[in-house]
Amino acid sequence: MNYDNDWFLSVLTFTPLVGALVMMLIPKADEAFHKAIALAVSGGLFLFGTFYLLTEFDFDNSGEMQFNFDTNWISVINSRYIVGIDGMALPLVLLTLLVVPLCVIYSWNHFPEPANPKAMLILILILETGMIGTFVAEDLILFFVFFEVVLLPMFFMIAVWGGPDRRYASLKFFLYTLFGSALMILAFLSLFFLAEDSAGNSLRTFDIQALTEWGGANLTRTAGLLIFGGMFMGFGIKVPMFPFHTWLPDAHTQAPTVGSVILAAVLLKLGTYGFIRIAIPILPQAAVVWAPWIGLLAVIGIIYGALGCLAQTDMKRLIAFSSVSHMGFVMLGIATLTTFGINAAVFGMVAHGLITGILFFVAGSVKDRYHTLEIKRLGGLLIQAPRMGWILGFATMASLGLPGLAGFWGEFPAILAAYNPANGVSETIFRTYMVIAAVGTVLAAGYLLWLLQRTAFGEPSEEFANDPEIVDANKFEYVAWAPMLVLIVVLGIFPNLIFKTSDAAVEKSLHPCLIAEGDDLAALDCPAVFDVEVAGG
Repeated sequence: MNYDNDWFLSVLTFTPLVGALVMMLIPKADEAFHKAIALAVSGGLFLFGTFYLLTEFDFDNSGEMQFNFDTNWISVINSRYIVGIDGMALPLVLLTLLVVPLCVIYSWNHFPEPANPKAMLILILILETGMIGTFVAEDLILFFVFFEVVLLPMFFMIAVWGGPDRRYASLKFFLYTLFGSALMILAFLSLFFLAEDSAGNSLRTFDIQALTEWGGANLTRTAGLLIFGGMFMGFGIKVPMFPFHTWLPDAHTQAPTVGSVILAAVLLKLGTYGFIRIAIPILPQAAVVWAPWIGLLAVIGIIYGALGCLAQTDMKRLIAFSSVSHMGFVMLGIATLTTFGINAAVFGMVAHGLITGILFFVAGSVKDRYHTLEIKRLGGLLIQAPRMGWILGFATMASLGLPGLAGFWGEFPAILAAYNPANGVSETIFRTYMVIAAVGTVLAAGYLLWLLQRTAFGEPSEEFANDPEIVDANKFEYVAWAPMLVLIVVLGIFPNLIFKTSDAAVEKSLHPCLIAEGDDLAALDCPAVFDVEVAGG
């Protein structure tokens, strides 16, 4: 339903923050109460929010913004509090609502040292507000605020509860993201000052939908490319794209388990979502020029990430490098600037969140039992903890893109979309990228099967053969993992659950000149940049 001034999304966004504020008033020693509040808030929000969204969202008009709320916020800069949700944002909001309570459940008896459930759970709830807010924000300044809200909680989660090199990893994460954000806010301010209507009147707005309708008209080529470049840096570092990826393996390796899960499942998607919600719709002509370079970095990331995985000796670091590779497929789909490619990217975001989330969950449980993630010291998991070993096997099959599981629909359509990129984008270049990306899937099978063979198969090493701590998954782990495992199968069999939801919204977000064909393209009188011959295709 398309309601005006609907409070639902605001309630959905700020309820976790209210829960965190309540927890601050409760003594640290009352750990059971803190766990109960965090689970009640995040779990209740998941149950109510998911039910309400799925029943009240108008799927027949998924291309339209729904549950809208628009009011004055910062009048002096004409920034408004505007929230809304369409078919592109809905799957990512639902993913966020699911992942957070699962992290709370998993943490029930997995809190790392120094044990402080109150502080960690408060940070998780603040992260939830920032993540949901980013996906529903429809004003650039509001988007930026939520985009930055997630920075400090994740920084403290790594710095306080991380591994031996946590200070280095957390500082690297903070500085990289902050640098990208500085360039991104400069790009947003440039749009505010340079956007003009056809009569030459300044729009002076941060409204994403209004700027999308403007679509970069009357903007000089150089200005458009520079502004897009600023957004590319802000979003690309968050993804992270090669060569800005180096903070990710360090952050994942040092972060506590739930920190790695939230980082992989949702936080990385803030960057890719920024591309499809803001950068490409607002500056489509600049996107055409940038597309080959984005595609190039995407396929380099696919191959580099896969080769990096083959060189790793730490299980968690290997999974982290696999994220660089898998997010490369998402960015390749986005770089095609087509409805098919960006739909594949939306699916890939959700699939990666579920699959890599479960991999980090299992890695955390392995660390709890073996007190190491060094691959050469592990082995025989199927003998000592068979259910956990089978879950690891299932997750690796999904991650390598086995048909019938969600990972397949996150990679194969993105590769296929590169065969026919958008108008103005070179087919020759992108078909070359398609071949390179396909090689990346072979490498993915190699490093994931190697990981599974070394950790799950064979006999337990002498070091751990008779260790009483090595037991199978417990009830908290089962409850935390089961929804992800089920969704990986369901989305693998019924991919249209996401594709049909996102398709209309993706098509609406793209400039008509990018996707029109034949007579429709000729009738649009498109600028030269959309002409594949002019663009060198």
